[in-house]
Amino acid sequence: MQKNIFLETERLRNLHSGLGQFCWHLGQSLCQQADESLRFTFFVPSQHRGIFGQNVDYQTVSPIYKFFPLPQKQDIWHVFHQDSAYWPSRLGTHRPKLILTIHDLNFLERTDYSQTKKQQKLADLQQKINRADVLTTISDYTASVIKTHLQTAHKPLHVIHNGNSLITFDLSNFVVPDALKNIRINQFLFSIGVIHPKKNFHVLLPLLQQNPDLQLVIAGNTANSYSQEIVQMAQNMGVGNRLLLLGNVSDEVKYWLFYHCLAFVFPSLSEGFGLPVVEAMSLGKPVFLSNLTSLPEIGGDAAYYWQNTDSSHLQAVFEQGMSDYQANATRKTTLQTQASRFTWQKAAEKYLLLYKNI
Repeated sequence: MQKNIFLETERLRNLHSGLGQFCWHLGQSLCQQADESLRFTFFVPSQHRGIFGQNVDYQTVSPIYKFFPLPQKQDIWHVFHQDSAYWPSRLGTHRPKLILTIHDLNFLERTDYSQTKKQQKLADLQQKINRADVLTTISDYTASVIKTHLQTAHKPLHVIHNGNSLITFDLSNFVVPDALKNIRINQFLFSIGVIHPKKNFHVLLPLLQQNPDLQLVIAGNTANSYSQEIVQMAQNMGVGNRLLLLGNVSDEVKYWLFYHCLAFVFPSLSEGFGLPVVEAMSLGKPVFLSNLTSLPEIGGDAAYYWQNTDSSHLQAVFEQGMSDYQANATRKTTLQTQASRFTWQKAAEKYLLLYKNI
């Protein structure tokens, strides 16, 4: 008997975000590997109807469904992230099995949140967990935080790692856009992510002071006052001409940046997973990460880690790491092997098994 699966992928509205990438890549892999025992309905923004092909069904997102939820016609309803405002109706006699994917509890690390606000967010998430039949999360680290701060009532909690989202391109005919023409190939440090204080990008600026031949290039949404703070700090430190904030970039430009960077740098304060780390490692690039939250789990022994953000420590780890990377011919293979642990195919296989067995 065919099972009907409703997949809440509303965050496709921002394909450049981590959640948008999760919806897109997992959705693709699910469609590629599913057999006829499962029938998918994707809940998508109107501009993305058809994004997963013609062999699945679509339900268009409408804000009205926040207040008047969709009827429960499916066998399984998978909420792709814990902040979703779209849930199955509580009315009616039919109740689908509910799977909730929790990506992180990063709000617990935010210094701009009061304790009251953190407790309210925990209470809201607890209510969602209470509704769910099965929980999934994207890292062992996040699973441990969930178990520490929330009551799962012995509900199944599955860790299903994200995959590598980097799309590769043939760059032989790549026409370098104007925004990239001042970037010096193999002489820049690269990072990517929403320009937000939790990403901690500003601590990288002393590396420019201590390495006058290097540039720092950051891609990601700059619709945040933090981006202006970084620019001002860079100017005050005399390195403003070597800092480039590109905003959101296309997949091809992102690949060009990963391919041509000297190293990937990611001093983030809180990550549920850290997709860009896997992308960088897949190309064998040296990665320098904070030692916080999920990053040691994802980078493993292949990455280099900052224990703190003192400028002398940042520089020492960077120097030692680059020296080790350049002297050791196997480091590139080690990085690529670590990245190969994380694929969307593996993630989809685990979700499909879950859909069938729930």
